Amino acid sequence: MGLRINDTIPNLTVETDQGSFALHDFVGDNWTILFSHPKDFTPVCTTEFSAVAQLAGEWEKRGCKVIGVSVDGVEDHKKWKADIEKVGGAPAGFPIIADDGLDVSKAFDMLPAEAYLPDGRTPAHSATVRSVFIIGPDKQVKLMMTYPMTAGRNFAEVLRALDALQTGAKHGVATPADWTMGEDVIIPPTVNNEDAKAKFGEFEAVLPYLRKTKMPG
Repeated sequence: MGLRINDTIPNLTVETDQGSFALHDFVGDNWTILFSHPKDFTPVCTTEFSAVAQLAGEWEKRGCKVIGVSVDGVEDHKKWKADIEKVGGAPAGFPIIADDGLDVSKAFDMLPAEAYLPDGRTPAHSATVRSVFIIGPDKQVKLMMTYPMTAGRNFAEVLRALDALQTGAKHGVATPADWTMGEDVIIPPTVNNEDAKAKFGEFEAVLPYLRKTKMPG
């Protein structure tokens, strides 16, 4: 069975262009985003890695580490980073896991157990390795999303989702559709009205089960 929300990520020791380490050690006490790709030097993936590099200040502001995964080797990763930085105009300071043995891809359930990389392979052989995992400081998966090779990911949405997850974890609230920082949040149904008023002050009961309140300070 593959990983699900709130599962603890496997503590694999991985090789990257910035050295080897265990995944749990990399996460430490931080939020972490792990994003994967089917092959180095592919056009859509290059633009995505560039987008991640451009957001370096935003990840840091939120205390979030980022780490890439691609099923190529360390030397290819180092060469690819030059392309990433050329396209994005920003240094790619995050590590990229060399998953040429598919250990990470299979452990995170991004490829079937019987998958392998043939000689002369193309990105199609590892096409499903195109996922985003947001991992909490408790080493548990908080969010997963997977895209096809032809659709570039929206990392502004990944950033928005990270804000929602961190806000929910810190304040015990939920967030509505299309929510962004500073907008009203939702008081969970598990909190009764008396406790909600004590914790959040005034709130609006849009529906008996949908109560909105100002963004907690």
